[in-house]
Amino acid sequence: MRILPLAQREAMFEIYSFCRAVDDIADDPGPREGRRAQLAQWRADIDALYRGAAPPQLAGLASAVGTFALEREDFIAVIDGMEMDVVADIRAPDRPTLELYCDRVACAVGRLSVHVFGMPADSGRALAHHLGSALQLTNILRDLDEDASLGRLYLPREVLQAHGIIATDPNEVLAHPAIGKVCADIVEFAGRHFGEADAIMARCPRRMVRAPRIMGQAYRTILDALVARGFTAPRLPLRLPRLKLLGIVLRNFF
Repeated sequence: MRILPLAQREAMFEIYSFCRAVDDIADDPGPREGRRAQLAQWRADIDALYRGAAPPQLAGLASAVGTFALEREDFIAVIDGMEMDVVADIRAPDRPTLELYCDRVACAVGRLSVHVFGMPADSGRALAHHLGSALQLTNILRDLDEDASLGRLYLPREVLQAHGIIATDPNEVLAHPAIGKVCADIVEFAGRHFGEADAIMARCPRRMVRAPRIMGQAYRTILDALVARGFTAPRLPLRLPRLKLLGIVLRNFF
């Protein structure tokens, strides 16, 4: 985001700070009711912001909302997505539930972002859907063991069952011999979304989509590294090397 012009950069940092705050609530190990109350407070604060009475700590976010016409519904969607993790640990959701989760925690963030990037409404929403879905599916594949440690499993039930996995316990699923085949299907889903996102960005002015292009290429590199590593245990953690990330940035900067 540091490559963006100042106003866009500041707006994106405000959006990121909001997302970070509500995500931390979702991942906190504390009592569920307390975390739901914190998310309810965030809903109230967002509502106040859109009534013109933003709490002092949201003054920067209010400025971004006014400058870039960010929509209330997208902030609320992000909060709703985080609440899905708070109400109960997600384990092998059906495809519609997974798609709803991805839309809330990832695509909604994309919809906020494309406003900041200045994209036209139709292409912006389409990019937010496809790139957001691709990034979240990559996150799911990257964080299998981390999510399992929290009692969560985001791999869709239909894909598990198609490969003979009936269990929904995260550790049992991740130890199953067919886990690689399940993850290969998710890799294919993510790849389709990456392809659609690339096609949308290819039709847009290069400067307008510089930031999402960098993000997409970085995450596609992570996905490729996950495939090369494999999905059977032991699954060693993966991080994008800084030099590789710098190369992606430089290729898209000029």
